[in-house]
Amino acid sequence: MMDVDVEVDAGMDVDVTVVGGGPTGLMLAAELRLHGVRVVVLERDAEPTPVVRSLGLHVRSIEVMDQRGLLERFLAHGKQYPVAGGFFAAMGKPAPARLDTAHPYVLGIPQTITDRLLYEHATELGTEVRRSCELVGLSQDEEGVTAELADGTTLRSRYLVGCDGGRSTVRKLLGVGFPGEPTRLQALLGEMKVGVQQETVAAVVAEVRKTQKWFGLGPLGGDGVYRVVVPADGVIEDRSAPTLDEVRKQLRAYAGTDFGVHSPRWLSRFGDATRQAERYRVGRVLLAGDAAHIHPPVGGQGLNLGIQDAFNLGWKLAAEIAGRAPEGLLDSYHTERHGVAADVLDNTRAQTHLMSTEPGPQSVRRLLSELMDFEEVNRYLIEKLTAIGVRYDFGEGHALLGRRMRDLTLKQGRLYELMHAGRGLLLDRTGHLSVSGWADRVDHVVVDTGELTELDGLDVPAALLRPDGYVAWVGEDQGDLAVPLAKWFGPAVG
Repeated sequence: MMDVDVEVDAGMDVDVTVVGGGPTGLMLAAELRLHGVRVVVLERDAEPTPVVRSLGLHVRSIEVMDQRGLLERFLAHGKQYPVAGGFFAAMGKPAPARLDTAHPYVLGIPQTITDRLLYEHATELGTEVRRSCELVGLSQDEEGVTAELADGTTLRSRYLVGCDGGRSTVRKLLGVGFPGEPTRLQALLGEMKVGVQQETVAAVVAEVRKTQKWFGLGPLGGDGVYRVVVPADGVIEDRSAPTLDEVRKQLRAYAGTDFGVHSPRWLSRFGDATRQAERYRVGRVLLAGDAAHIHPPVGGQGLNLGIQDAFNLGWKLAAEIAGRAPEGLLDSYHTERHGVAADVLDNTRAQTHLMSTEPGPQSVRRLLSELMDFEEVNRYLIEKLTAIGVRYDFGEGHALLGRRMRDLTLKQGRLYELMHAGRGLLLDRTGHLSVSGWADRVDHVVVDTGELTELDGLDVPAALLRPDGYVAWVGEDQGDLAVPLAKWFGPAVG
């Protein structure tokens, strides 16, 4: 059940303004609506973009969709691929055995479909999405934020979150630093038809990719349309869309043929710029997704990182708006997610280096390929790429502390099914614990002691899960439990 709507303060149009209607913004809006927060999404573009930058969801994002009851929708439109070491810098290694997840696969699904499904989810929960609505200014005070729009109107809210991409207007208006490296390599990207047989395309691509990992042509269906990626001839700072002739020229330069490409659906370009916002929060304004971090697309982590930002922020911001957030809860969004993004930036820098055709990077690539034959090295890199390895610092304690709990099958139902409403959850194998005082925010599930084994990942008497599925406490003492309940869910009621 969704919490009762939070009453909007006098003078406020909504509780939260989300700037940007991409996957991060839509996921955040939906998370807020689960808790009754009144939210409006402002999207500059009049129509959804046809450009497909992301091609799939990694393990942690798949778990997020499952935890919110969305996975069946995504599975109906996607294709499952085994997680493999080949995803790291296209190394071509097999998947390590027994990853810590009930979903050990990558879901191939175009970003346009991901956007549509998240839009449907957000609007079903009551999110208002305003298109052709561009932010041009903002100001904030102790009570709220005023957004100034291009049409001369204003929108007043208690908080505002910039999910408006790598060139974020919100970040620029805040004056938040965005240090890092500019684009040094650029590639052309598009969907178009080819004029030669699929077997011919496959043979040529296989030969070129022996050395050039930024090159590829892959069929999208039975109508002869391919997704084409080819290195650009230099860097265009404004990232204006390339022409078909430019694509043809670069294909001939790298493959000796342009494959007879024609009839493009869309054309775009991307680069390897790597930057991160110095702060994710300035007063009542926050940043998420590409507005907070950009990096090369190697490993397919960008969209996933943004969705997981939203999943971390949503319940915390909702608690703040409801007036029940403990001190420091909202600031923990920056504390937790800034470090995760910094790690992603580092691993994409490394992957980009490993994909270079220069002799030095190639020698490192050969060495890493040998190291990845050791299963623990392979596992470490794949857990990094898929975010399985993310662990927040909740202090010393059990190995589960700070990690996400994998899905479990219980008598009451699957664990992730029990968390659809975005509430905390106490998994209790002792039978004598209680969430009295927090029952309006935390559910309590008593687990039979013989129901699970150590292999299920719950070899502790009890575990307290935050709404995002991370383990905030393990133990068996009621007095000890009260501390993390108050820390993450606020003071007891009643």
